[in-house]
Amino acid sequence: MARIDLRGDALPEGSALRDLLPRADFDVQAALEKVRPICEAVHHRGDAALIDYAEKFDGVQLESVRVPARALAEALEQLDPAVRAALEESIRRARLVHREQRRAAHTTQVVPGGSVTEKWVPVERVGLYAPGGRSVYPSSVIMNAVPAQEAGVASMALASPPQKEFGGLPHPTILAACALLGIDEVYAVGGAQAVAMFAHGTESCPPANMVTGPGNIWVAAAKRYFTGKIGIDTEAGPTEIAILADETADPVHVASDLISQAEHDPLAAAVLVTDSVELAEAVEKELEPQVAATKHIEDRIVPALSGRQSAIVLVDGVDEGLRVVDAYGAEHLEIQTADAAAVADRVKNAGAIFVGAWAPVSLGDYCAGSNHVLPTGGCACHSSGLSVQSFLRGIHIVDYTRDALAEVAHHVVTLAEAEDLPAHGAAIKARFGWKVPESK
Repeated sequence: MARIDLRGDALPEGSALRDLLPRADFDVQAALEKVRPICEAVHHRGDAALIDYAEKFDGVQLESVRVPARALAEALEQLDPAVRAALEESIRRARLVHREQRRAAHTTQVVPGGSVTEKWVPVERVGLYAPGGRSVYPSSVIMNAVPAQEAGVASMALASPPQKEFGGLPHPTILAACALLGIDEVYAVGGAQAVAMFAHGTESCPPANMVTGPGNIWVAAAKRYFTGKIGIDTEAGPTEIAILADETADPVHVASDLISQAEHDPLAAAVLVTDSVELAEAVEKELEPQVAATKHIEDRIVPALSGRQSAIVLVDGVDEGLRVVDAYGAEHLEIQTADAAAVADRVKNAGAIFVGAWAPVSLGDYCAGSNHVLPTGGCACHSSGLSVQSFLRGIHIVDYTRDALAEVAHHVVTLAEAEDLPAHGAAIKARFGWKVPESK
């Protein structure tokens, strides 16, 4: 792993500090032009385009993109009992956490006779995406479906790429997870074309109001293409972990956690921020045997750890380390320092924070109860991870009596005239015989 030494000199502020930190190349804008014709083809040709792209990109010939109900049932019947038990526990814990996120309507009595109520209404229909490229992610099915269900979304469908190995169906573990969650509308569609299917609708799939779920750069580009037509969760980029650690951290833990993210993708980012040179050296030594003992070495882990997006960042102390990780805004941030909880409480920018030696990112990926669909690429400075709130819309209900309106009418008219919008003021005057009531 590369080293970035930020010791000694005062750390720069804002974007100057961000520019010093490692980040993967992920040009969604460039990909946008390549997905445009795919999205337009789905718009104009519907299912026929989806079937053509399945043959072109996935190497499968489909008669229909809709997964039959029997395939879902068979996938669940044939699921390894241990995997089923793990998925069921993951679902149970996710429901516990996400059920507590549901907001209740709240009414504010602004003045006697005048109130504003905010009610929360779920999105009517959501399209969920589960990747199926280098790895299969039934956990992503859970992380997308559970908050949508707990929000009260009435209609949801899931798309996942068709797999040649499984006769053109999505991976059977994906299908089994759908069956466990009660999702019976599933499509064998991947990539940008899946987002286009949900955005435009086709003969098989009604359009959705929103699309969520992680994916590759083509999925991210399609989400950007349709922003404004549909709601999206985030333009997910390559996964990333940052670890803020001091001399109290165990280098075995730190090395294993860096590797755990690097195995996702050659563009995955693994960043260690530490004030301990001894820890940095120990982690570097520990990486070699741990990498050698695992899978996906040459195609994912080695390129990820040696890429420009990964580094060991040396700082003068934990305070400086906090400034660095806040500037980085990691998708996953581990705090492995003395008094880790107190340090974690000071973090401002992170998708999710994992406190201490016994809360690794892997726990959050599967069974912590938290959500693993999180902002990447530094977007944690302005965006949150997927939650029940992602699927809810706040609607204000304004309820005023005549007297309550009369009390504030002169202010409304004054502000309308200040903005040179006299018809706004006239809408108030019309209710009082064209004479603004005097304030009381």
